[in-house]
This record gives sequence, structure tokens and C-alpha cells, in this order.
Amino acid sequence: MSPAMTTDDPPRPAQNSVRPSPSFETLAEPFRRELKLHCYRMLGSLHEAEDLVQDTYLRAWRAFDGFEGRGTFRGWLYRIATNVCLDAIESRKLVRRMLPDDTGPAATRVRMPDGPPSTEVAWLEPYPDSEIEAIADEAPNPEARYSAREAVQLAFVAAIQQLPARQRAALLLCDVLGWAANEAATLLGGSTASINSALQRSRETLAKRYPEGRPPAAPRPSARQQKLLDRYLKAWESRDIDGFVALLKEDAHFTMPPWPMWYAGCADVGAFIALAWQHRGDLRLTPTMANGQPAFAIYERGADGRFTAHALQVLECDDDMVSTITMFLPPAGPELFEAFGLPPVS
Repeated sequence: MSPAMTTDDPPRPAQNSVRPSPSFETLAEPFRRELKLHCYRMLGSLHEAEDLVQDTYLRAWRAFDGFEGRGTFRGWLYRIATNVCLDAIESRKLVRRMLPDDTGPAATRVRMPDGPPSTEVAWLEPYPDSEIEAIADEAPNPEARYSAREAVQLAFVAAIQQLPARQRAALLLCDVLGWAANEAATLLGGSTASINSALQRSRETLAKRYPEGRPPAAPRPSARQQKLLDRYLKAWESRDIDGFVALLKEDAHFTMPPWPMWYAGCADVGAFIALAWQHRGDLRLTPTMANGQPAFAIYERGADGRFTAHALQVLECDDDMVSTITMFLPPAGPELFEAFGLPPVS
């Protein structure tokens, strides 16, 4: 026996032994978060994205023996995920998720919502930054038209929901992920010319909302933005309506899914918030992040003195002022807290 080996050492493989192939789980797991984000962009729903990525992995696992390595494993997974999403869109009753300002004009009379929320509209959902930060690829491909931060903003995800499913898929694959048109054609079926045509139509549709060809870049966290957010939090918790309105842009928007009514202009937004505060208990705000944007979890004090989950706000800031507030109210708002890693009671 060699002095370098004891009876407790594992046997050494023969020189001509074949290394075992990596398992499906080993190959697939690193792509789970980015595939979930892809499903979210396709359908605009955090909860549906979770289900669809699970379906993607089930289909991929069943078909794994047939993967012949002609393309990348990542590309193969994206092909399956995209087809899972297209199947889901085709089968669902409410095809397009949206935000209230996509459904009609702003309200002209300030009032509280009455009756139950609308169930005839599928509302867009926010996406927790904790799921995005774990995706290492900040710039997916030099060919991508949109940066990772632009392509996850709440307004951009809402805008692409208005595209037909095939155009939506082509835009995400080519302009967000940076795939070539011929690669997208292989995945979606059809010719490269048909993909280029779908891309042209989708870009023309988005140009109506984004005349400069892309959404405005969300400012990265800075000391100035943090000062703005600190003032915003204090205004809400102290019910300082003048302080709140002072933080709004003149043309600020306030939406509150699942109610379709929404307000435009700092005067109407301020008047509505002042009215809403009269109907709410004490509020406590906890900072978080959603869709690459600042957000707040809002807790309300109940009769028992506890602060319980009430709503989730996502803010869009521009020039150190708040331009858009999207407030996800009950029942959807509190249901999002768990996905954001937020406790139900503050």
C-alpha cells in the first residue's frame, strides 16, 4: 500500500473513467431568479410568475434527457419559460394586467372609493427588489435596448402588458435580454422577418408612451433621494398634508389598485390623501424597494393598538420630487407583504 493512501481513503478513479454529467438541478437552479423575472415581465404578476417558473422547471426536468446541447442550457430554459407564459396568456380570461391610469381618465371629483373593488380588471403587481438584486447580470447583453433597471420599472412592465403576447415575447427576448432576431424566431417559431416585424410594431407602441424611445432612468439611491424619502415618511406618519404636497411634482399621479379611480395633479392628489387620512388610523411606514424603485410598506394601527399590514406603495421620483405613487390597497396590498419579506405586524 502506498504511504500516501490509507484504508480510509476513497478509491481513486481509473484514468479512463468518465466524469458523471451534472444533474438537472445543478444546471438549472442558477437561472431560477432570472426566469422568474422573465415570467413576471411577460404576465405582470408576481404570484403568477412563481407558479410559471415552477411549471417551467417541471417541463424542463421532464424533457432534460432530450436536451442535446445544440444551444446553451440557459437559452433552452428561456424557450420553455416563454412558451409556458404564452400558454398561460392564451388560456387566461383577463389577458392584460394594468394599472388604473391605463383604464381611463383621472377622476375629476375627489372622493373616497365606495363599494367593493373592481374584479373585472387584472391589476399589475409589484416585484420585490430582493428577487432582482440576486441576479448578477446587470447588463444582459450589449445588444439590449433597455438596461436592467429600465426594464423592471413598474410603468415599463405596465406598458408592455398592452402588447399582444407574441410582440411582448419578441420585445423581451431581443430588446431586454439582447437575443438576436433569428434566435427569437427559433424559440417562438416563424421567420426572422416576422420577429423583426413584431419588434417594429412593439417599439412603435411603446414610443407613444416613451417618445425618447426608452423609459426615464430611475435614479439610483443617493443622499438627496434618501432625504426626500425621509421627508415623505415623516409627512405620512404625522399627517402633514402641506409637507406631503410639497414633495409632489405639479403633474403627479396617484393610483390605488384594486380601485380603478386615480388622481392627477398635486392639488387633487393632496386633496384625496387628506380625505383618506381622515378615514384611517395611525400609520407607520417601513421603507423597502420594488421594481428598482423606492417603496413603503404601510401599517395601520387597529383597535387593539397593533400596527398591521395595510398597503404597499411604490414611488417614482424625478428631479428629487415624487412624480408617481402607486398604492396597492387591500386585499392585494397586505397579501404582498410576505413576498417582500415584510412582517404582517410592525
